[in-house]
Amino acid sequence: MESTGGPYLNVAAVTSPVGIARLLQMTFGCATFSLVAHQGGFSAAYGTFCMFVWTFCFAVTVFIIACEFTRLHSCLSLSWGNFTAAFAMLATLMSVTAAVIYPLYFVQAGCYPIGCQVRDFRIAASVFAGLLFLAYAAEVFLTRAKPGQVTSYMATVSGLLKIVQAFVACIIFGALVNDSQYGKYVATQWCVAVYSFCFVVTVVVVAFSVTGKTALLWFPFERSVVIYTFGAVLLYASAAVIWPVFCFDSKYGSPRRPGLCAKGKCPWDSQLVIAIFTYVNLLLYVLDLAYSQRIRFVSHI
Repeated sequence: MESTGGPYLNVAAVTSPVGIARLLQMTFGCATFSLVAHQGGFSAAYGTFCMFVWTFCFAVTVFIIACEFTRLHSCLSLSWGNFTAAFAMLATLMSVTAAVIYPLYFVQAGCYPIGCQVRDFRIAASVFAGLLFLAYAAEVFLTRAKPGQVTSYMATVSGLLKIVQAFVACIIFGALVNDSQYGKYVATQWCVAVYSFCFVVTVVVVAFSVTGKTALLWFPFERSVVIYTFGAVLLYASAAVIWPVFCFDSKYGSPRRPGLCAKGKCPWDSQLVIAIFTYVNLLLYVLDLAYSQRIRFVSHI
């Protein structure tokens, strides 16, 4: 543990702009899941996901604040700058997803049949969920790398994009397991292999950056990441061509949604979601490749 010769407690951890953003995150997160647990209520997979997001983000935020306030983060085998930047981006994505899902599935204009009190609690929880997203987005804005600044890799645009790429891949996987019929053709199985390979490598890149172990590798990590990103662009480009052809061409699939498909249980819907987010991730990898030519990152800060 480092010896600074100064006070043991780091007051700037809660008084700086980033510290204030984290205090707001903790406050809004606690208010959100407390309102839901007390009267708002939740059910099914969507509600469980929202509660997980709010409690998980709250717990990690409290951990970050406690470590920075007591300076205990210097005892951890982590690249603290990479860890906090990666979590802030992940929490932003998770919280905005929950802020959209919860009111969409649980908030209604009328009181029947849940009662006016439950409705009001759900509306209040939705408001705090939106504020929580804004608080995490503020931290990402405040801690992002500035032009010419030497900073942690995960704070750069390329590093933040890695988190978004992994998050989008999780959406694709969710649609794949929802009766997408990807095993029908070898070509669509290739697309699944592309999604899986890129997701795993992206997670590995993030993991090495967060743990600060990049300097221990026997190969140049920065150059390898750029080469991988270029390969991921090519792989996603192939999936962006193959998946729509084998799902929406009349020879292999259906160009229109079948009329007898049940809402929420239609393979065509899942295939459409996968196609859309395949193009989203392709764009993200292209942007990542473009930005990776302009940065230099430090693994240990």
